[in-house]
Amino acid sequence: MDAKGSRLLDIFRRSNLRQTPVYKLQKTQLELGIPRQHETDRNFQKGGRSFYFFDFDDNIAVLTTPTYIFHKTSGKELRLTSREFGEHSGQIGKSGVFKDYELKIDDETGSFRCFRDRDIPLLHKLFGRKQIFIQDLVYALGLPEYHWQGPSWNCFYHAVFNRRPLALITARGHDPETIKSGIRMMVNEGFIPHEPNYLGLYPVNFRETRSQLGKGLDISVAEMKQAAIRDSVESAFKLYGFNPHHRFGMSDDDPHNVALIVSEMKRLKQSYPENSFFVFNTNKGQFIRREVFVDHTEDKIITEQQQLSLL
Repeated sequence: MDAKGSRLLDIFRRSNLRQTPVYKLQKTQLELGIPRQHETDRNFQKGGRSFYFFDFDDNIAVLTTPTYIFHKTSGKELRLTSREFGEHSGQIGKSGVFKDYELKIDDETGSFRCFRDRDIPLLHKLFGRKQIFIQDLVYALGLPEYHWQGPSWNCFYHAVFNRRPLALITARGHDPETIKSGIRMMVNEGFIPHEPNYLGLYPVNFRETRSQLGKGLDISVAEMKQAAIRDSVESAFKLYGFNPHHRFGMSDDDPHNVALIVSEMKRLKQSYPENSFFVFNTNKGQFIRREVFVDHTEDKIITEQQQLSLL
C-alpha cells in the first residue's frame, strides 16, 4: 500500500469505520502523467464566466450512506443503499416490494439519520471520531476509483482544476463545514488539486440552509434545490457582475429533481434571456446535456471526454 493509502487506512481505523479491507488507491483518469493545461471560460473574451452547480451523491461520488425505511405495522427498519433508494423512493408506501414501508423524518432516529450530523462528545473527537459523511467518504476513497467516482466526477475535477465558481447543492442535511471538511480531505489526499472556488454550498436539509433560503421544513428536496439554484445564479451576478455571456449548468442524477431543475432554469431563462442555462442529467450513469430555453429544451448525449468543455 502506498503512502496515500496508508494515511487513509489510518483515518479509516481511527474513525471507527467498518473493518473492511481498504484497496490501494488508484490514480484518477485525470492524473495520468500528462500535464493539464488551465482552460479559460467559454466566453472569457466577452467577460463571461462559467458557473457549475453539482449534486453530490451518485453524481460526483457514490457513497455507502444508507437510508432506512420502516414497516408500517411492525416498525421494523430496513436498510437501503443509495442506489436502491434512488430506484424505489417513489414506490415506498405505495406499490411494489416496499408498499408496506414508510419513511420517518427524524434527524436522530429516522430514515435519513445518516445524512445528518450527529452530536459527537469532545472526548470522542479527541480520539478521532468523525461525522458519518467523513467516515463514508474515507471508506469510498479507499476503493478503486470506478467504485466511487460518479458520472460527473470528471466535470467536477475540471471545474475545480480551472477554478470555476461552483456550488454544491445536495439533499444531505450536514453542516456546510462538514461537507467542506470532506472536500478538503480529498484535496489533502491528492484526488483534487485544491479546494473548489465555492460560489455556495447548499445542503438543503440543513435547517440553517432552509432558513437562509427562506423555506420551511415542509418544502420538498427538489423545490429546495430550485431555490438554491436561483440563489446561486443571483449570487453569481452579485459577486462577478452581470454579464449576458455568463453560463450556468447544474448536474443531478434524480429524475424528479432534474424535472424541477429544468422548470427553474426555464424561469431563470425568462428573467435572463441572454444567458445560457444547462441541466446535466446523470441518472443511471448516463450524461445528457440539456440546454434550457423558455419554450423548449435541446438534449445532447455527452461523452466522458466532452465533459471537460461543457460550459
